Amino acid sequence: MSTPERHEAVFRFQTPRAAAHLEVLGPELADEEGMRSSVTLRLVDAGTLELVVTAPDIPSLRAALNMWLRLVRVADETARLAGEYGNGA
Repeated sequence: MSTPERHEAVFRFQTPRAAAHLEVLGPELADEEGMRSSVTLRLVDAGTLELVVTAPDIPSLRAALNMWLRLVRVADETARLAGEYGNGA
């Protein structure tokens, strides 16, 4: 009996906001239950956030990557804008 093939993609984002991104994106991991893909987020160090996505097939991997890369981008853009305009804007 062979084990099913898994596909994996690993991204590391270097940003001074790595810990904040992990805190903001963490709740999204709970929504991943029942999905074909699996995702882990972790801090490699104070300035590096690691995203690991695994899936049983390429279409599932692509779909998960589309979503997670978009979430990371939006978190970064939002944090950048909040810093530019202050906390009350």
